[in-house]
Amino acid sequence: MNIKHLSGFLLFPFALLIFAVSDATAKYMSVYFAVPLLAWARYITHLAFMLVTVAPRMGRDLVATSRPWLMMFRGFTQVASTLFVLMAFRTLPLAETTALVFVTPVLVALLAGPMLGEKIRLRSWLATVAGFCGVLLIARPGGYMDGAGVAYALASALCYSLYQILTRKLAASEPPVRQLFYIALVGSLVMSPFLPAFWSDTLPTPGQAALILSLGLYGGVGHFLLIRAFHESPASRLAPLLYIQIVWATLLGWLVFGHFPDRLATLGMLVIGAAGLTLVLGNRASR
Repeated sequence: MNIKHLSGFLLFPFALLIFAVSDATAKYMSVYFAVPLLAWARYITHLAFMLVTVAPRMGRDLVATSRPWLMMFRGFTQVASTLFVLMAFRTLPLAETTALVFVTPVLVALLAGPMLGEKIRLRSWLATVAGFCGVLLIARPGGYMDGAGVAYALASALCYSLYQILTRKLAASEPPVRQLFYIALVGSLVMSPFLPAFWSDTLPTPGQAALILSLGLYGGVGHFLLIRAFHESPASRLAPLLYIQIVWATLLGWLVFGHFPDRLATLGMLVIGAAGLTLVLGNRASR
């Protein structure tokens, strides 16, 4: 492995750690503030960050696109995914929520057939069944998981899978930074009209305000490092490392919230990770 690829392998897990810290921060703050308010802060801070750091260099190229409606719809699916996962964090542990959202690769494999015209192989169907079994182990009847929270986490996974499908469709014509900017722009435009309805009379303390603002910074920095990692190393080599985020989420859930998954939930998380990893490695081998 050369030095360039090594830097990509180092940046990728660090970006995933930043995303896990962002999720832990959002879960902590959701106890004190409404989810739409946190989502608005996340996107407006992300937008301001890009306007300061990227817009002066790229200028009109940052927003000029031949597929504006598809770009905006892609941004909307990401906003919906964010709202659903923040709602899930209110009642579910961090690690289990992250694992449920990580059924996304399985959903992408199924949706790629009707939406992208890709052939659904037997491997995809088997991974789907395995992923579903993993979900049942985590959200088993009579367990400690809140049913509404599980539904929110799975809705987030569905929206995120649509987001990834649209990212594939746009990859040929839209650079990553422009796609990243549209997420921040659409998120800010969609959430701002709802802000007055969820703005409480209680102002955040300086520490709480810093944590709320950090959500957007985490998103901007995390996605920037992710883009740099994919620039330095092939996506096929980095993709198997994606499931490190479940490890980060488990550690943060234990350190910050004092929660560690039980044996069946841990087994479910491993099954979901194995199902997604099978798809990732299978796609890599077929190229």
